[in-house]
Amino acid sequence: MSHHKKKEVARSRVRGVDIEFDSERLASILGIPGNNGICEYIKEVWEEFKYTKPLEITRKFANDNTIMEARRVISIEMKSFQRLIHFLVMKNVVLRFGKRDTTSYMDLIYMDHITSRRLVNLPRVMMRHMSYVISMKDYELPYGD
Repeated sequence: MSHHKKKEVARSRVRGVDIEFDSERLASILGIPGNNGICEYIKEVWEEFKYTKPLEITRKFANDNTIMEARRVISIEMKSFQRLIHFLVMKNVVLRFGKRDTTSYMDLIYMDHITSRRLVNLPRVMMRHMSYVISMKDYELPYGD
């Protein structure tokens, strides 16, 4: 059985011109490296990744070592620096319009990677986020303006 990665490609029409790009081209447009770092994108499954354990990151960002199960963290539980990192993740990595005061599991993973100085493959994550958003019934792509 062959294991190959599905390549995410964005296609659109801007002012009558068809455009198409993948994560490598997006990395080039953004002027950043695009082939290293975490690029997982899940919405609700709380599973372990190579460097991340759900309960540990919940405790880390809720600033409470007595928490007994992984969960979303609300902004009031976070220190100012952690809220800033969460804001940056929401505005630059996985943009969204609602639930800005609560983290998603992926927010916590990206925040953990950023604060631990581990790489995040921003172009691949952005492509996966766009794919997720357009798969929803009512959608509006979050990147732009």
